[in-house]
Amino acid sequence: MIDTRVNIAGVELKNPVMTASGTFGSGQEYSEFVDLSRLGAVVTKGVANVPWPGNPTPRVAEVYGGMLNAIGLQNPGIDVFAKRDIPFLKNYDTKIVVNVCGKSTEDYCEVVERLADEPVDLLEINISCPNVKEGGIAFGQNPASAEAITKAVKKVAKQPVIMKLSPNVTDITEMARAVEAGGADAVSLINTLTGMKIDIHRRTFALANKTGGLSGPAVKPVAVRMVYQVANAVKLPIIGMGGIATAEDALEFLLAGATAVSVGTANFFNPETTVEVVRGIEDYMRKYQVSSVTELIGAVR
Repeated sequence: MIDTRVNIAGVELKNPVMTASGTFGSGQEYSEFVDLSRLGAVVTKGVANVPWPGNPTPRVAEVYGGMLNAIGLQNPGIDVFAKRDIPFLKNYDTKIVVNVCGKSTEDYCEVVERLADEPVDLLEINISCPNVKEGGIAFGQNPASAEAITKAVKKVAKQPVIMKLSPNVTDITEMARAVEAGGADAVSLINTLTGMKIDIHRRTFALANKTGGLSGPAVKPVAVRMVYQVANAVKLPIIGMGGIATAEDALEFLLAGATAVSVGTANFFNPETTVEVVRGIEDYMRKYQVSSVTELIGAVR
């Protein structure tokens, strides 16, 4: 018998495989391809206190080894989300992780307070959002801001709080320590790397926003390195992500120190990736006689 269960801040997942926010909607469009009950958790698209229209188009571009996106966190807002998406996800035997975004501390706290009485299991706070009061710099690029937003959210949160770290910083461990000091229950990393693509025939930017977030296989070595560094810097459980397309990719993150993993961009080209990763981890455990997946977490030192 193999045991694939993992624990994140007191919440038990049947296996360590989750979806990455923004790549899976809230599960509706994938439910015809994937049995959501096979997943450890579904992480929703970012939810704000009011509907966000997102950025102008074009806002997705394919690049070598992945994609760029500048969707701008388009979402219908917390009211529609609570009425439509949470009841849908409750039909499945999986944990629900709500990704929260905002443009000010008050925005984040408003959503977190609204979710306090909803049947969701964990909150993932996207601190790569531009802080309008600080001139647009992301909350996650300044350790003091990251610690302050973590503290503010923790004050009003009923569910455990995962802080999602941006890789667009000089030292990822500094940011991890800052959110740990702020009271975070877990961290997830990495969010997208900032990139750009230029259309040489039209002599203009491929994205209307000029820059976008790079995701996909190209970012995986950076992500594995950052997860390893953070695992050795803080005592918090880590959800690792960045270019995971196979069970082998996911296992690298677990061995580097992640307790769970999120599959993102791969969902776009193979909607069944998440379930294939779950099966692949189970096969690996049988092959190498690993009785509990927790034996693999941080096994590479």
